[in-house]
Amino acid sequence: QVQLVESGGGLVQPGGSLRLSCAVSGSMLGISAMGWYRQAPGKERELVASITSGDRTNYRDSVKGRFTISRGNARNTMILQMNSLKPEDTAVYYCTALRGTDTYWGQGTQVTVSS
Repeated sequence: QVQLVESGGGLVQPGGSLRLSCAVSGSMLGISAMGWYRQAPGKERELVASITSGDRTNYRDSVKGRFTISRGNARNTMILQMNSLKPEDTAVYYCTALRGTDTYWGQGTQVTVSS
């Protein structure tokens, strides 16, 4: 069993930065990829960024050049560094981990970008 816990969300002004962290408990064995999704009110959940076990990264176009996904110093952590935040980045952000056909989800952390 894998449990994911996000932290680092909050309120930030447009142009500001936030750093989200995802802590993984349980075995990392077999996890092929991890990622961050977000869901804004009234909208569908969307993939923001992902990183494979081989550290290959992928980003949605709207966050390229502003967001960076990486692993923490411990392999069981994942980071999303978000810079130049915009109001349209406001959403609940979810950490995910993929093992085979199983996807594990964290509880989500709120990110609000507003002046």
